[in-house]
Amino acid sequence: MRSRLLGMIRKEFIQMWRDRFTLAMMLFMPMMILGIIGWAVNTDVKHMPTAVFDQSRTPESRELLHAFTNSQYFNLDYHVDSYEQIARLIDSSRAKVGIIFPPDYARLLKQQRVTQVQVIVDASDPLVATSAINAANAIGQVGSMRIVSETLQRSAGRATSTAPLDVRVRAWYNPDLVSAIFIIPGLLGFILMQTTITITAMVVVRERERGTLEALIVSPLRRWELMIGKIVPNVLVAYAQMTFALVFGVWIFDIPIRGSLFLLYFLSLFFIMGTLGLGILLSTIARTQAQAMQMSYFIFIPSVYLSGVLFPVEAMPPLAKTVAYIIPLTYYVEIIRGIILKGIGISYLWTHLLVLTAIGVILITTSILRFHKKLG
Repeated sequence: MRSRLLGMIRKEFIQMWRDRFTLAMMLFMPMMILGIIGWAVNTDVKHMPTAVFDQSRTPESRELLHAFTNSQYFNLDYHVDSYEQIARLIDSSRAKVGIIFPPDYARLLKQQRVTQVQVIVDASDPLVATSAINAANAIGQVGSMRIVSETLQRSAGRATSTAPLDVRVRAWYNPDLVSAIFIIPGLLGFILMQTTITITAMVVVRERERGTLEALIVSPLRRWELMIGKIVPNVLVAYAQMTFALVFGVWIFDIPIRGSLFLLYFLSLFFIMGTLGLGILLSTIARTQAQAMQMSYFIFIPSVYLSGVLFPVEAMPPLAKTVAYIIPLTYYVEIIRGIILKGIGISYLWTHLLVLTAIGVILITTSILRFHKKLG
């Protein structure tokens, strides 16, 4: 009995060693997960792109802006001339924060009267919003203490008892900072990607293992016809899955849908086509269903952690951001959150559409070229 058991164990080790591709993926997977989480995931968001509408344009307003910059939480990337420009920058996610100074900011401070500075925060991501709100409130408190101290020195102990600087923070899109409103749309995109890639990657491999690929090989179908024939049914299944997920999210989690559902479904087609093309590409590389599944994990893990589904891209180091903007899910997450949470239209999302279109064309074309109408 002992010899039979040892023989069985030895056989499994030999078989595992022969399948070195699968063994390498199994050993490399933990290192990849730990590396991505330890390197790229950061919940303390800094260097948030910020738009400034300074109607005062005085040394006093520039001094407060200098405090925002020194905090390292805000990058003053945009100086605009209207409230509407700030709204457009935040709607398009180019800016996460907007700072607005009133025209009489300096005059009110000199008169020892309370003056308000408005800070608008994109709260569709609660992690970004929390960092921005806490930092802005702290800067306002420190600024008030500094102004009071300077006033006391100038006026020989006579100063107003109220805080002269009132930083008013307004959270847009998700004022209650509910995490589900941020996470659910992102997870919808990830689930859509996961199922389309996994199911499609298994299709060709399963037919190869069962021997049914021979019937396709001897058929008069061309390579592109085989690919399109396998993609179209999965597109319909993906749309059905997307519909069920949206209904579930609205019904259970009260997710608001502020934009056009037609636009969401239209733009989703380009993302779905890209993920299906990637699934077909994996099926042409893998030799077994287990290999296809394991290879898909190497796509899912970077996608879920680096695309902004769970953690903000703004908090990642520069190299991680570069990797994030190679992942198709990054663009689709911005599309789905932009339409569902912000209600924005194609004028804000056309660049994302172009990127997803380019990725989809490249993946599907590569899949068709790799798929040879022959066994092996």
